[in-house]
Amino acid sequence: MTAAIVELEEVGGRLALEVKERSGAAPMSCYQCTKCSSGCPVAGWADLKPHELVRLVQMNQRKAVLRSRFIWECTSCQTCVTRCPQKVDIPAMNDALRAMSASEGVAASGTAVPLFNEIFLKSVRKRGRVYELGLMAAFKLRSIRLFEDAAKAPMMLAKGKLPLSGPQVAGRSERERMFREAAEGGGE
Repeated sequence: MTAAIVELEEVGGRLALEVKERSGAAPMSCYQCTKCSSGCPVAGWADLKPHELVRLVQMNQRKAVLRSRFIWECTSCQTCVTRCPQKVDIPAMNDALRAMSASEGVAASGTAVPLFNEIFLKSVRKRGRVYELGLMAAFKLRSIRLFEDAAKAPMMLAKGKLPLSGPQVAGRSERERMFREAAEGGGE
């Protein structure tokens, strides 16, 4: 037996359409069964549950959605999509919403994920892979979380997890081109 997927149009506002255009996900297909939220590993501490985020998108609540911590804290584990009878791709929606939130400068207060993402990508762009010690140093300094997990440093250094010199991977011009094309929305 094949399950039918119902997609509604014209109920939501501009936000639902924009999210669909940017992500390919269909927020208007959600009929609020809450299966996504019941399996979500982040739902217990996030400011919104997955089904609540989708409902806010459906109801055109742009400000609440783009300022939500949930869009940043979602781990993209795909549990929600697996459980959804309508196959609403919430992680894809969150990717689009993160980009919208960052471009509008309204990322949620109380989460350091946008900052971490920025530093992580800068490291990859520069070196071709992540330099963990540099990543953590930059993150700690910029987030003012200097000693939050400093007790782990000696063990990580002893195990060689934080080498003092970082890697350099060839192909920097190729990486620059890929990052430029991604920023422009694609490429060839």
